[in-house]
Amino acid sequence: MNATQAIDLRSDTVTKPDAEMRAAMASAEVGDDVLDGDPTMRELEERAAQLLGTEAALWVPTGCMGNTIALMLHLQRGDRFLVPRAAHVLDNELGTAAWLAGGMPEPLAWDAGPGQPSPEAVTAAGAQGPYYRLRTPLLCLENTHNAAGGAVTAPAEHARLVEAANAAGLKVHLDGARIWNAAAALGVKPAELTAGVDSVQACLSKGLGAPVGSVVAGPQGFVDEARRVRKMLGGGVRQGGVLAAAGLVALGRLDRLNEDHEAARELADGLAELGLRVRGPQTNIVLAEVDDLQSWLTRLRAAGVLASSMDGCVRFVTHRDVSRADIGAALRRTAGVAQG
Repeated sequence: MNATQAIDLRSDTVTKPDAEMRAAMASAEVGDDVLDGDPTMRELEERAAQLLGTEAALWVPTGCMGNTIALMLHLQRGDRFLVPRAAHVLDNELGTAAWLAGGMPEPLAWDAGPGQPSPEAVTAAGAQGPYYRLRTPLLCLENTHNAAGGAVTAPAEHARLVEAANAAGLKVHLDGARIWNAAAALGVKPAELTAGVDSVQACLSKGLGAPVGSVVAGPQGFVDEARRVRKMLGGGVRQGGVLAAAGLVALGRLDRLNEDHEAARELADGLAELGLRVRGPQTNIVLAEVDDLQSWLTRLRAAGVLASSMDGCVRFVTHRDVSRADIGAALRRTAGVAQG
């Protein structure tokens, strides 16, 4: 990075495929995935299902499509679904839960910690009423919870939420866009964070370096239907192995995610020393509370630090394309902004 280059901390989606990933994409064995199946795509889906502890998985272009497919399969039009407040499916997916899946969301307060509803809240909200009341067949969880600063839900807490949902007759979909980060932070296998769910979505383009792609996974019957709905939404993937090859390389890099978490803690400590009110990061997302959000974002950009906003805070996200030297430079630039 040269002295004038902006340091991009807006998201871990800004990572670019490196030489190894580009080479894998260039040499990928491919086929027509709609007609006969693409061999590299099949390999990626099998590998993702193994990691997530599911019977099968389906590659989709985006996490938004993966979540939409799951909601379309779990909900009938007019159904209500329970979801933590400020979840990605509520605030950042253009209303597809209602527009395409026909669901009516019921946000649950974070009464069990950042990004987490309690099992008691799920039990109370999931109680079924007479036929003329809203029918509630689904709980949608998010791990890590983006708006809560990448907050993680541990396996035991996850199990209690799933148990409460099942007792109320609800299925469970997990938006695991950053489930790889959650697993790395907790030191557990990703499959430990999907136990008992009926479907899960996981991203390959957040932090792992793939240029595009997610998977939606679950039982074989669910994935068979998901493939049909993907096609319905315009997701007929032809020689998708070119993109799946990048996903396979990405899944081989799960171990390095803790480097991003360490960088986030370094950044958070430095921001706190500058006097900012920082929410301690659990993964690679740092939220800083400021008095004038838009002014801060504008001044940071002018200083060469690109950040975004989330839950009323400045959001900084560390990733593989930002070095520790970049973190130090970002702090020095931010110090100038803080000093006015």
